Amino acid sequence: MVKNKPAPSRDDLRRLHFINALFAHATGHDLYLANQIKGAITFSLDELAAQTAAHPEFAAQFDLAFNAAAADLLAKLFAPLPRRGFFHWDASLTLAAATPLFTRAEIMAGLRHLAPFREATLLVTNLRPALLPPSRRATPRRQRDYEEALAFIRALTAARTTRSANLQLLFL
Repeated sequence: MVKNKPAPSRDDLRRLHFINALFAHATGHDLYLANQIKGAITFSLDELAAQTAAHPEFAAQFDLAFNAAAADLLAKLFAPLPRRGFFHWDASLTLAAATPLFTRAEIMAGLRHLAPFREATLLVTNLRPALLPPSRRATPRRQRDYEEALAFIRALTAARTTRSANLQLLFL
């Protein structure tokens, strides 16, 4: 008799699709390979995963650690590729990092770094938690600030990237 495996949780499916999109050039959109990468990242965070299972309130910390590990792995994957640029900005590094002035400065620094490459990836992580902290209420003003930040980054990236460049802008 074959036992059915339990259905994956919503968070596991979200992480799987995130990894599938992030590593599409390596996996060819193969969910099996993406699941292997997700499993490797999760294994590297095994202690935190065990704590999250015991204390569900640690889920946000696990997501941040998972995203950071995925960004590090992606940076290592792109490092040996001389024709492919990669830049990662973590919006939660400082309290003021997600303000419009610092956002513009960081995105412009990333675009200057990626300018010589025909193919590049600009990864923005933790913008949502920086502007909509999980411990605080998501007020309409915070929601609006987050939507404006997304629109601003998209518009700035589109305006400052040459037409011949293939730039992937990823928000995590």
